[in-house]
Formats: sequence, C-alpha cells, structure tokens
Amino acid sequence: MVASLIFLAGLALGTRAQNGPVPDQALVVDQKSFNALSTVPPPSQSNVTTIFVPPGITLDEALAKPFHIYDDAFYDIIGSNPTLTVIASQGIDPLYHEAVSWYPPTDEVFFVQNAGAMAAGTGLNKSSVILKISLAQAAAVSTQRNASGQVNVTVVPANPPVINPNGATNYRGQFAFTGEGQGNDIGPALYAVNPVEPYNTTVLINNYFGRQFNSLNDVSVNPNNGDVYFTDTLYGYLQDFRPSPELPNQVYRYNPSTGAVTVVADGFDLPNGITFSPNGSYAYVTDTGANIGFAGYNMTAPASIYRFTVEQDGTFSNRKLFTYASPGIPDGIHCDTNGNVYSGVGDGVHVWNPSGTLLGKIFLGTTSANFNFAGKGRMVICAETQLYYATLAAEGYVAASQLPPT
Repeated sequence: MVASLIFLAGLALGTRAQNGPVPDQALVVDQKSFNALSTVPPPSQSNVTTIFVPPGITLDEALAKPFHIYDDAFYDIIGSNPTLTVIASQGIDPLYHEAVSWYPPTDEVFFVQNAGAMAAGTGLNKSSVILKISLAQAAAVSTQRNASGQVNVTVVPANPPVINPNGATNYRGQFAFTGEGQGNDIGPALYAVNPVEPYNTTVLINNYFGRQFNSLNDVSVNPNNGDVYFTDTLYGYLQDFRPSPELPNQVYRYNPSTGAVTVVADGFDLPNGITFSPNGSYAYVTDTGANIGFAGYNMTAPASIYRFTVEQDGTFSNRKLFTYASPGIPDGIHCDTNGNVYSGVGDGVHVWNPSGTLLGKIFLGTTSANFNFAGKGRMVICAETQLYYATLAAEGYVAASQLPPT
C-alpha cells in the first residue's frame, strides 16, 4: 500500500521518569494529545491509506526516532538501545516483500519479491523470486542508519522453482512456502524448500479434492500438533495473474502424517497472514479485505486481526476480533516469546499485547507487508523497495519440531 497523504495530526519528547532515559531512537507518544483534535480531516483526506503522525512533530522527526512508545510495556520489548538500519534498497522493484523466515543453522534470513506488482513485472509473465541475506553481515552494520549496499542480497535458485512465492515458515528442518500460482494452468501450491544447496523443492499440496486453490498466501506451523495451517485468498485474481476464484476464502489445515487437508475457518473478506501464540493455544489471522489489489480500496472492509482458540483436536473455535489496524492493512503477523502480537501495516510494524492494546510501533513511514524475528533481539523487516535490520530486546520463537535435528 502506498500512503496517499501524511496526516500531521505527535509525539511527546522527554525522559522516562522512573526507569531511565528514553532510548536514542525512541519517542514517547501521548495518546491523549490526539483524542480530541481541533480539526479532524474529512474521509477523503484521512482514511485507510493515510499515514498518521500524532501532533507536535514532523514526519522527518518521526522517522528519525522510529521506535514509537504508546505504552510503557514497549520499553521491555525494545530494550535500552534499539536500532533500525536500512540494509538494502532497490529502486522501484519491490524485492523485499513477504515470507521473511530465519534458518538458524546458517543464520540466514529468506524473503521473497512481490508477486503481481506492476513495478516488478511478476505474476502472469514471470514468477517472483526467493532471496536471502546473511545476518552476520546485517549485524556488522547495525550501528548505521543507512547501510544500503553493504549487505549482499542473493537470489535463491529453488529447483523446481516456487511459482510466485508469498508466505513461508520453518517446517521440519526446511521451509514451507506458499506459491500463488500463475494463470489458468499453474495452480497455487504449498512447497517444501531445502534452505541449503541444491535448494530442491517438493510440492506438498496443490489441490483441494481436485480443485485448484485461489491464491495461497501465508503459512504457519502450530507448535503443539505440528500441523501446517495456510490461508487461501484472492490476490492472484485481484492482481490479474490468476483466474476467477472457485473456492471460498478460507484457512486450511494440513496434517503431514496422514495427508489430510481440512478447512478450519472461513467468513473472511481476504484472509492473509497467519501465526500462532508461542504455546499454540491461539491462532491469529489477518483480514486485508480493505485492500482489493488493482481495484484500490474498500474503506469499510476489514483491516483487522482475528484471534481463534486452537482446540485439542487442532480445530479453531471462538473467533474474536483482536484489533482493527490503522493505517493500512495488517498483513504478515508473528508473536514474540511473551505472546505479544506483531503485524506489518501501512506505516511499519505495530505491536500489541495479548489483549489487543497497542504498545508501540517500529515506524517506517511506509508499508511493511512482512517481517520476522531471527531469534533473540534481531528482526528483519521488508518494506517493498527497502530492507531493514532492527535490534531490540524481544525474542521470536521457532518451535523445536520445525528445526533440523541436532
């Protein structure tokens, strides 16, 4: 999503009274400062596409201190010295889009190019690609704000290729990638991908009882049962590289032991990102219905995260609205080891506690479709034409069952 307007509506400067100074790259937001604005712009000027900067500072000032603290609990997440570094930039080609996944044995992070973006030329005429970086290179430049060009971004020659990859997660020592498909004849599929040479791939699932999926989007493994859950949505169709859909927008569950594929949730406009709480008891699914691809935006459709209870038998129950995100749409989604929920939205990465309270933002001033932790204190953030490396105190998790045997 590209913001149509910067709404200068701010941030309170100062020091943290009881627990030491505010970190150098952080700003404290006084939410009361914008509860009652003197003027609230009309919907044509302030809507789902509008980046919001609270009153009192400029956009440049907000970008200079990108860790925006909305609640004191965010201090524990970012730590005493969080940093944000641009480690790669790429003109107009959105190389840094989705599927951010960490492979611990090589300490590399993988991600994918935007499938279906006009600037990339991907979708119908050519597939998007998988790429990777070395975290050692990223860590070496983490004291800089802009280290673009100092970290090598390498294309991963998956063989056979994943067609228009979009989502990924650790899976039994490899990665599970979703492919959105291409045209009428190459349907969406769930692939297993070897993270090391020769980068061989295997199709795990490419149909639902003989029917093509619409456009597989994201995938996550439940840490309790080891089953693979994935979302199927319409973005291939909405970006003109997949045919008219023939299945509902749904969340599916794949049991690797039996091969069974079942539907666990429906009722979405456009289901997108999916993740689980660290103990596997909750599932979080984003609904990005407000963004309807090449058709633009439906301002009253969901830009929301829903939480489900994961029952002992692996089914979903107790659908609950977790939050409505603003600005933009909540796309990729992950949890830290304490169960806090992170999602890429229209101005960067937002963080909520398990009850849905906004704790803070990693403010980029532009859309982040996805990001992910790389263990403790490290995060890689995709922002389409820019790639970021962040250091902070929080820790992501990868279930032991997802990793290679030691």
